[in-house]
Amino acid sequence: MTSKDMVDNAARESKSNDTEREMIEIELLLEGIHRLYGYDFRNYALPSIKRRIYYHAQSENVSTVSGLQEKVLHDRSAFDRLVQSLSIPVTEMFRDPELFLKFRQKIIPILRTYPYIRIWHAGCSTGEEVYSMAILLHEEGLYDKARIYATDMNNLSLQQAKEGVYGIDRMKLYTKNYLESGGTQSFSEYYTAKYDSVMFHPFLRKNIIFAEHNLATDRSFNEFNIIFCRNVMIYFNDELRNHVHGLFYDSLSHFGVLVLGAKESIHFTDYSDSYEPLDRLEKIYRKIK
Repeated sequence: MTSKDMVDNAARESKSNDTEREMIEIELLLEGIHRLYGYDFRNYALPSIKRRIYYHAQSENVSTVSGLQEKVLHDRSAFDRLVQSLSIPVTEMFRDPELFLKFRQKIIPILRTYPYIRIWHAGCSTGEEVYSMAILLHEEGLYDKARIYATDMNNLSLQQAKEGVYGIDRMKLYTKNYLESGGTQSFSEYYTAKYDSVMFHPFLRKNIIFAEHNLATDRSFNEFNIIFCRNVMIYFNDELRNHVHGLFYDSLSHFGVLVLGAKESIHFTDYSDSYEPLDRLEKIYRKIK
């Protein structure tokens, strides 16, 4: 073996050891969080959670995941900041307008036949899509007989959702989304602008219940006609994704509707045969078994 081969082998071994050490540190951090705080990130997709952990470690001025673990396990506020980083809210009003348009066209006629409507927005983030649903139901004359349960594991996001206050700079995009989703009014009628923020009118919140709920660890808490969960499970591994689909299956009434959006799928889970597609592109399914 040449000296170059020996150097290359040593480099590969060192890299392998670094990778193994990195995995051990991440696993210990996530296990510690689960055992101490009850939040379970152990089955989140590794590339995504690894990237967020390292980004957060930099913001906490620690050089290793082990250093971050020490901080998080001894300081509740450090843990709260980490949860905020691991559950970065990415949402907007009437996001993917085509989905809301399909909801108006295909699901609203079904809901008109119900005496009472229960909807679960799982992983509601800062609430923009929850208010979008409230507006849609209001325009279709169904809001008074509806109850929307909006849940998330991130308390800071839930607090903003409860307040219904958002940046005024987003209203141009939100108005465009609203109109493309089939909106029938002037979008500005639903909020009051003040300085650089807008507040959505209180009547939109009257039938919304905001609550903390962790899809990884918490159980079903009601029976729903509609479950709305988009761009949440893309961060889960196959095991956790299947677990959450089991939770949704148990929470849906017979012929209840599961709305996943174009980026998600029911396929390759234990529950794929329990649904029929109402819209294949937007991944809207109806429970049939």
